[in-house]
This record gives sequence, structure tokens and C-alpha cells, in this order.
Amino acid sequence: MLLFLYTLLLFHYLQTKVNTLCRMMGDPKHPLLSKDGEVTIGGIFAVHSKLTLSSFEFTEKPQPLSCSSVNLRDFRMAQIMIFAIEEINRSESLLPNVSIGYQIYDNCGSRLFSMNSTMALMNGQEFAAEDRCNGQSLIHAIIGESESSATVILSRTTGSFKIPVISQSATCDCLSNRKDYPSFFRTIASDYHQSRALAYMVKHFGWFWVGAVNTDNDYGNYGMNIFLNTAQEEGICVEYSVKFYRTETEKLKKVVDIIKQGTAKVIVAFLTSFEMNSLFEQLSIQNITGLQMIGVEAWITAKSLITPKSFRFLGGSLGFAVRKINVEGFSDYVIKEFWDTAFPCSQTERNSFQYALNCSGYQDLLPVKNYNEDVPEQRYASNVYKAVYAVAHSVHSLLKCREQEGCDKGLTIQPQQVVEALKKINFTVKFGDHVWFDSTGGAVAQYEIVNWQQDSDGSIQFKPVGYYDASLPPDQRFVLNTENIIWAGHVPHIAFYIFKGRPVCCYDCIPCAEGEISNETDSNNCRQCPGEYWSNAQKNKCILKAVEFLSFTDVMSIVLVFFSLFGAGLTVLVAILFYIKKDTPIVKANNSELSFLLLFSLTLCFLCSLTFIGRPTEWSCMLRHTAFGITFVLCISCVLGKTIVVLMAFKATLPGSNVMKWFGPAQQRLSVLAFTLIQVLICVLWLTISPPFPHKNMKYYQEKIILECHLGSTIGFSAVLGYIGLLAVLCFILAFLARTLPDNFNEAKFITFSMLIFCAVWITFIPAYVSSPGKFTVAVEIFAIVASSFGLLLCIFAPKCHIILFKPEQNTKQHLMGKAPTKSN
Repeated sequence: MLLFLYTLLLFHYLQTKVNTLCRMMGDPKHPLLSKDGEVTIGGIFAVHSKLTLSSFEFTEKPQPLSCSSVNLRDFRMAQIMIFAIEEINRSESLLPNVSIGYQIYDNCGSRLFSMNSTMALMNGQEFAAEDRCNGQSLIHAIIGESESSATVILSRTTGSFKIPVISQSATCDCLSNRKDYPSFFRTIASDYHQSRALAYMVKHFGWFWVGAVNTDNDYGNYGMNIFLNTAQEEGICVEYSVKFYRTETEKLKKVVDIIKQGTAKVIVAFLTSFEMNSLFEQLSIQNITGLQMIGVEAWITAKSLITPKSFRFLGGSLGFAVRKINVEGFSDYVIKEFWDTAFPCSQTERNSFQYALNCSGYQDLLPVKNYNEDVPEQRYASNVYKAVYAVAHSVHSLLKCREQEGCDKGLTIQPQQVVEALKKINFTVKFGDHVWFDSTGGAVAQYEIVNWQQDSDGSIQFKPVGYYDASLPPDQRFVLNTENIIWAGHVPHIAFYIFKGRPVCCYDCIPCAEGEISNETDSNNCRQCPGEYWSNAQKNKCILKAVEFLSFTDVMSIVLVFFSLFGAGLTVLVAILFYIKKDTPIVKANNSELSFLLLFSLTLCFLCSLTFIGRPTEWSCMLRHTAFGITFVLCISCVLGKTIVVLMAFKATLPGSNVMKWFGPAQQRLSVLAFTLIQVLICVLWLTISPPFPHKNMKYYQEKIILECHLGSTIGFSAVLGYIGLLAVLCFILAFLARTLPDNFNEAKFITFSMLIFCAVWITFIPAYVSSPGKFTVAVEIFAIVASSFGLLLCIFAPKCHIILFKPEQNTKQHLMGKAPTKSN
């Protein structure tokens, strides 16, 4: 035992001493922009906004995913990140002798690419054959992503490895949970503050009747939830709260229909710029104007929304924006230095092979080389700038840097150390902002309130008309200049009257519920319609409910009638054929009288199904169930008689047997009559005590009445079915016993098959009958009748008809008795 334990301990020790050999799975993903350094900062931005997927036909290796449509906002974020890193590398006071490198990936606005970029940042691009995994990340921090949902994925992926993630624009309040996201930080405030500020602004203007729409993701759902809770606290009524995602075209159309049909003219839009652009397009298509849009930082200053016709629909929009801060030197860097140093190709190489090799993937970025008009509106640029400096200050403290002495390069920095250092930073950047992270990893809430206005030249400007600063005392946080605001067509006022005894949010006229009406204007309550009535489309009048039953005009009824008549016709044809061939041995076998009686009863079985179709009446309800019970017993009695004849005929062939005189033709007729009379007696008792009757079923459907035949006595119906089942089981047992009798044409075999089908159909019928609603209950019963009738007809008579019509040489007594001479070879 001790030897075994020592062996286990030795094995464990050897395993912990050996590093795992690293192996790259698939093709490596390379960064869009990169530079080597002693400290590496990763970045993930949506430099492109559209991802083109290759076809996955699995006939060849899929081509790499391609991106298109430059997203200028995120491209500027990548530029400001490089700008800040270059600025720090030139600094003599911050990380004086340490160089910072970067690896910036383009996620193309795709969760798939984002995950791919995250794994590439953590693992690197390639491994040599001798490389071994040491569990250390190649980067010290990641800046990104731009959207909250993508940042949630990034933070959950890197959280286990304690790699710090600093986002410049992910505002979802969900990311404030330090238990789930212990290594997440952001240089922007949580939406908790913005959502509450939205409610305060709506209340400030006296808008107590508003609509709400949000993006269906973490950002929109969390933000809207906080707004709705705050709005309720402040006495604001929300007429509707709807949501959609950028790929949900049909859902977006429904949202626009709700906005169009609603009475609220003030819309709180907690959307990203992508969803806002989709909403704006639909508003334009349906020409919906006059709405006062209240926006959030994600779209209120988005340049992508500015089009020649956007002011007609979004003019006067009011909302919170990230403060606009001019980062000194960035504008010049964007035009000059970035393209000469950080950009991986140069226009001077345009005609060379090297240019084609290096720059083919960057050609769509070159058109923005000389464009810098958007730089002053890049409100998130300062957040990226502060994020880079936050990492630099953290590393500075970890390397124990001194301005004159430099940094201790002998120290190894782990990402988790950077996480702890970030929690303690406290510094001021060159444009005066104080940078530190609160207990949730977020920054202080400071917003600019902007208004969409149009200049004399027709250009749209985002004019500041106030601010919100959570760092100030409560009575000084919210400041608005209402005189400078341009409204959406007119100044919105409270669109309702306040009634005594009603909530401050008044009430709006809403349609009555289904089954209720109100024929009074401004009625407080709706009136319930009587039992057999239902409300009309206008909810102002009670009308008779629609009555449903299986009528002859239904498509389902037409199909069932066709098969019923087809079965009856086919049975008559078989009877005619048997009558013509009544003198042949195969018809005479097993008593031809029983065969004709069986065909007659099968015809009745097919026809009795027709009594189930049509409007139920007292007579039709009684007829359909009794006709069904009696005809099927007559049918099974004939089959039972034929089975007994087969058994008796075999017994009669034994020496000295006199059994056939006890079951001759007279006894056969009497047995069929006796079995049938028992069923007739059961039906008479059922009809006398508690007969079936027409019933209006108003429980299954509220809006319509199912007209059906109530069974009256459930015991009576069960007795009818039970007696049929008893005879069928008895017939099956006798036929099964006679299946091996020495006949070339043993009718007991066919009777066995017919009874198997008969029993299977009716066993299946019971659960289907109980679970089927309305007229389908009747349809199931008809189907069972027709199916079981076809089973009896085909199994018993089809083999005989086949011999009569196609093999007449076998229609001899010798062949039936197995005495036909065999052919010699």
C-alpha cells in the first residue's frame, strides 16, 4: 500500500515538472497593427463593421473571413491607442527606459472574430516545435471592446487568466459585478448613472407619457431596465417598452408599427448606433415624423446617422454624450505620423510587388488617410488615451520606476499584478482629467447633454445644452439650458389630463380584452359579454360566437366522405364478384352466407361514418353511436362465425367426429343474431336511461362554441365499445389457434391479420379521441371506423378476389384442400 502511494506521488511530481508541448490549432490570426515592446498592450476594435462569411460546403478548406465597410470611430480609437503608446515611449518620466508594444486586432463587429482575436492575444500567433506552454500571457492588458455584449464575452474569457481588460465605451451595468468580472475596468461610467439621468431629464420637462425602445442585448436590456425602474419611482408612465436587434428585420418593423400606433410623442431610445440607424431607416420609409427622441451616448453624436434627410426625422433629438475632449497633438498625428510609422504599408510602394503583398488587406483604409474632420467629434478618443495611460502607470509602479534611475527590468510582471495595480492608480492626464477607478472598476459619470440642431448652411451640429456630473452634490448634478434647445417641430407638452383619484401618470384609453366590450367614451371598465357571445373587432358590441362542427363543406369532411363512399363502393363490387362466382369452391368455403352477410355489414360500417358529419341534432347523436355499435358487432359476429366454422371443419375431419352438426348453417345464423341482439339490447338501455344529445362546448375555446354530441351515459358508450372489443379479442384468439390448420388457403390466417389491424386502430383511437379538440374529435372517430373497415375488407376478401380474378386455376376444391397434384421436374 505504501509503495503504491509513493508511486502516485512520484508520478504527480514528474508531471508537474514537465511543461506541456504547445501546438497551434488551425491558421494563426495576425494583428491588424502591431509593434514589439518590453510591455505589450492588446487592443480589439471594430475597425470594419461588416463580416463576409465564406461558404462552408466542406469540399475544400474554407477561405479566411473577410471584412469590409470601415468603421471610422473605432479606427480612430486604434489610432489614439498607438498615439498614446508612442507618447509614453518618448516620455522621460513615465516608464523611462521601458518600451511599450501593441497588438491591435480588428473584430469586424463580429462575435466570432472577437473571440478569435481574444484567443490570439492570449496565446500569440505561432509556436516553434520546441516551445512549451508556461501558462503566461503574452500581453499585460487589453483595451476594448467598444460594445458591452462583446466586452462581456472578452471579460469572461480573460477573467480566468486574470488579464486586465479596460474598455473605453462598454457601459452596461452588468459589468460592474466584481464577482463575475474581477479584472474588468473602464474609463467610462456605468449606464446606471445614464439611465437614471434619462428619467430625471424626462421628468424635468414634464413628460409623463413616453415610449421606450432599446437594443436587445446586454447594453440595451440592462440600461432600459434601470430607466424603467427609475421612471416608475419618478411617476413617469411608459406607454410601451419594445426592443430589437440589428439583424431582426421583422421585429424592427413591428417596433415601428407600435411607435406609429402609439400616442406617446417622446421616445426614449436606448440603442446602439447600429440599431438607431436601422430604426431611422424604417421611420424614413414609413414617413413617421414629429417624434422627440431622447438618446444615449451610443448614438446621440454618431456621425453615421447624419444624412440629407435625417434632420427631418431626428432633428431636435436630445440626449447624453461622452464629454468632447481635445487630445493635443492627435489631429496632426492622424494625418502625418501614423501613416509613416504605425501603418504597415506606404503609398510610395504602390507600384511594387511588396506593396501588393503587404497592403492588399488595407486598401479600404487608405481613403481616410487625409481625412481628419471627424477627429474633434471622437468623444471616446480621450477614454482610450486614459486607458493606455492607466496601464502605463500601473506598470510604472510595478517596475519601481524612478525618473533618474529608470525601471527595474529584472522584475517579471504578471497580468494579475497589473489588475491589482490598476485598482490603486490615481493620476491626472495632460488635458486635466483625473483618472482613477471606483470599487466597480468604473469611472465617474460625467455627461454632456447635446441637441441635434441645424446650422444656416444646412449642416447638423451636436450643440451642448447642459451637463450631468455625478461627482457634484445632488442638487448641482443636472444642469440644462432650455432656451438653447431646438425641439422636434414644437415644444412637447403633457399629453393628458390628470384626474382626481388617478395616478399622476393618468390613464390612456386601451382596447378592452377579448370577450369584453365598452360602448361608452372614456369608460373606466369593460363589460363582459354573456356566455354565448363574444366581442367584435371594435370591442364595442357583443356578437354571437362562431359555432364549430364537422360540416360537409370542410375539406377534412370531403376527404373522409370520399374514403367512406369509396370503401362502401368497393365492398359492393366484392359482393357482386362473389355473387357471380357463388358456385366456385373459394366462395363456398366457410359458408358463403356468412361472407355475404359480412360484406353487407361492412357496407353499413362504411356508411355509418357519414352520420357523424353535419350539425349534431338529437336524432343524429342517437343514430351515429347506435348505428356504429350495432353494425360493427354484426361485422365482428360474422367474422367470429367464420372463424368457428374453420375450427369445426378441421375437427369434423377426425374419425368419428360429429361436431359439424352442432354448428351448421342454422346455428351460424343464430350465433350472429344472438351476438348482435346483445349489442342492440345494450344500445336500447343506453338510449332509454341516458341517450347522447347535442351539446354546446364553451370551455375548450373562449371565442367560439364547439357543437358536439355529448355521450349522455359514459357507461353506455363504454359498454358498446367494450362489447365490440370483447368479440374482436375472442375472434382474434380463435383465429390465432386455427392459423396452422393444413389448408392451402387457410382463412384463419387472414382473419388473424384483420383482427390485428382492427385492434390496433381502436387502441390508438382512445388517446387520440381524448386529446383531439372540437371537430377533430369527430374526425378521429370517423377515421377509426373507416380504417378498421378497410382492414377487415382487404385482409379477408382481397386474397380471395386475387385468386378469383388472376389465378382461377387455384379456385378448385382439390387445391383448397391441399390435394392438387404437384408438378414434376
